[in-house]
Formats: sequence, C-alpha cells, structure tokens
Amino acid sequence: MFRSPPCIRNALLKPTFTCCIRTLSTSSALLEKPLPPRIVIPEKDIIETFLKGSGPGGQKINKTSSAVQLKHLPTGIVVKNQETRSRDQNRKNARRILGERLEEIEKGPLARTALKAEKIRKKKASATKKSRRKYRQLEEQAAGAASPESGKEERYEDTSKAHAADVGAEQTKQSQPTVSTDGSNG
Repeated sequence: MFRSPPCIRNALLKPTFTCCIRTLSTSSALLEKPLPPRIVIPEKDIIETFLKGSGPGGQKINKTSSAVQLKHLPTGIVVKNQETRSRDQNRKNARRILGERLEEIEKGPLARTALKAEKIRKKKASATKKSRRKYRQLEEQAAGAASPESGKEERYEDTSKAHAADVGAEQTKQSQPTVSTDGSNG
C-alpha cells in the first residue's frame, strides 16, 4: 500500500483558501474583540496541598483528600477548591481561580473577568433599555388611541350642551307668558 508523505496528507486535509469565510449568524464573531490570553502560572510559584473536604457529602467527603489548596508564593494569595469529588477537576478549578485573581491584580479593568463582566453589564443595560423603549411605545400608542376618542366625545358633549342651551332658550321664550295690552293672557 502506498502512503503519501505527511506534508501532502496535511495539505489535503486543510483547506488552502480562507477568503470565503461566512458567518451563519447576524452578529459577527469577528467584530468582537478577543479576550486577552490567560496567565500561565509557573509551578515553582505555587504550593499545592490536598485537604479533606468539609460540608455536605457525608462520610465520603470527610475521608478523602479531594479538596485542593493553592498558595501563590509571590503574592500570598490562597485558593481552596472542593467543587467536585474529583481531585484532578478540583486542581484545574483552583488553578483557574488563582489565575483569574492574579490577572485581576495585574491588569485591573483589562482582565478577562472584568471584560466579561463589562460585556454582561452592557447586554443587560441594552436589554433593560429595549424593554423600557417597548413599554414607553405601548403607553404612547394607548394614549394616542385614547386621546382622539376622548376628543370626539368632548366635541359631542360640547355640541349637545350647546344644542341643549339653544333648545332651553327657545323653551323659556315659549313658556314665558306674553302680556297683551288688551288684558288677556297668552
């Protein structure tokens, strides 16, 4: 059996054109700024200890040392994690949390967590603004629909009052006794 060299095999697997990339959604992922890369913490800067967990979980959590405690030597930050029953998963989670805290100290408002929080805050503010705009528009439509009808009713009331005043004036003229000079009433 003939095998092609690895460079040809890789060329066949990877497309060589990248000019025709299309997004399938209305919001383009290419327009968003990428988040900064995560901080890599050197192993020599960390003291890692495994502890017995505490809290709910019964006898199993009291007997196994699956909780992880990391101490960052240069800053003195201590992180303890016991989210899962797996020691490996807890190690990953503790390192991620420690990296986030170190990044917040180093970069401040340009840290990944701060950028994510800002993005979430902006989305929430936009949704709130959209909701307020929607309800304001509904109120304006309701007020706009009610005002022409109430205006028509007022016009009808005004004309009926005017008509009643005219009719009342005619009736009072007719009901007043006329006094004649010859001495007979009405």
